[in-house]
Amino acid sequence: MRPEEHSFEPRRQFLWNLGAGFAGLALSSVLEGDGFFTKSAAAASAPNLRVSQLPQRVTRAKSVIFLFMFGGPSQVDLFDYKPELQKRDGQTIQNEFRRNTKTKAVLQASRRVFRQHGQSGQWCSDAFPHVSRHMDKLAVVKSLYSDSFAHGSAVLQMNSGRILQGHPSMGAWLSYGLGTSNQNLPGYVVMLDPRGGPTTGAPNWSNGYMPAVHQGTVLRTSGDPILNLRPPEGKSRAMQRREIDFINAINAEHQSAHPGYSELQARIASYELAFRLQATAPEALDLSQEDPRTLEMYGINDPKPDWHPFAQGPAPFGKQCLIARRLVERGVRFIQLYSGGGGAGGQNTWDGHHGIEENLKIHCPEVDKPIAALLADLEQRGLLDETLVVWGGEFGRMPVSETFNTGGKPGGRDHNPKGFTYWLAGGGVKGGISYGETDELGEGAAVNRHHLRDLHATILHLMGLDHTRLTYFYGGLENKLTGVQEAEVMRALCSVG
Repeated sequence: MRPEEHSFEPRRQFLWNLGAGFAGLALSSVLEGDGFFTKSAAAASAPNLRVSQLPQRVTRAKSVIFLFMFGGPSQVDLFDYKPELQKRDGQTIQNEFRRNTKTKAVLQASRRVFRQHGQSGQWCSDAFPHVSRHMDKLAVVKSLYSDSFAHGSAVLQMNSGRILQGHPSMGAWLSYGLGTSNQNLPGYVVMLDPRGGPTTGAPNWSNGYMPAVHQGTVLRTSGDPILNLRPPEGKSRAMQRREIDFINAINAEHQSAHPGYSELQARIASYELAFRLQATAPEALDLSQEDPRTLEMYGINDPKPDWHPFAQGPAPFGKQCLIARRLVERGVRFIQLYSGGGGAGGQNTWDGHHGIEENLKIHCPEVDKPIAALLADLEQRGLLDETLVVWGGEFGRMPVSETFNTGGKPGGRDHNPKGFTYWLAGGGVKGGISYGETDELGEGAAVNRHHLRDLHATILHLMGLDHTRLTYFYGGLENKLTGVQEAEVMRALCSVG
């Protein structure tokens, strides 16, 4: 699905490439005002850039908000109710705790109380009292599986489709395939947990081998969300404009001799975006414009708990969810929020090795109220139909008591990529459905099994993109987010098509 290539002169091609990136849209308007573009200049003329392309089919979804629970949330304690597990609490089974490595383990029933909710009767535990009120909006997929038991490679695979670094992330693919509808804000934004970033770090929002303009922009969790955004004292915007034009002209002169060096293209484009962000970002991120009732709904004013050093309460994630809604309103294409951060293996993430109940008590209240508020807020503003909300982590948890990583201390749950849960809402999703099943104990996907590449294909489908045709030529291959193996759209989740 590569755009048709044309033979432009190196500098002309370079300048057009700048205008084709999401950050370079600002420069496009400047160049257009100077009469740079001719009638023959078209979006399809830029090799390997899809930014100005329209979706391949009409679709409801225009933006994605990806709520990533780093560490691996426990499906058997949240959405995947298993009566047989409850009955067999304490029994010993053979458990595959790592790939092809089995040991005897003790079944551990959930200590959560499950109930059916809404007209759909979907199951949700008391760990999510606020989210449970929205089960009729959710399509809950309970039969996903992936390839890695390790956090680093599993997070990479969920974000980029591969267990190795160097490939474009999902947000980069959507930036490449759909572009942006806002010239003044990044098309791809990432917000990390205040406790730190995920294992493997920046490759999770990387552009990979695509032009650097498609990488994610990280908004900081404390202080100024974007550093150096305020202009220096005493410098007018006219002065800045002249300075940026001069720097870009020098960079363009250098780039003419290095036409394939996308990092310099992105750097020049970033100057243009930064210039516009000085006016647009403070407004987009200014929560003082919101009604006090909205801030309360998201839990932004809730106090920080003092019972555990890692507990934050809903305020940080609530602020990020509200910012995500404001960014969606302003046309940002892909927004990813992380809950849980820092080194895996502790209670600072959803990695419940050392006590699943303590882990749930820390993290569920941090996201429950904000996520429920986000769904309600998007719906009441008429934005839910055009915003695809995705929730999940890099894998799930085992139905047995963890002892392998705890020195024999029981009560935790180990990693489980063999069967875990995601849910989707809005954006053309059929709400109120439960799709797929794990086995009777919740260990492995058993009915309607889907590799996570099928989740990626479904997200692209809901955004109007065909995963078989959205390709990028690199290393002699037409690369895809879903990789070289066949992927299947989970059409049972889609209200149309």
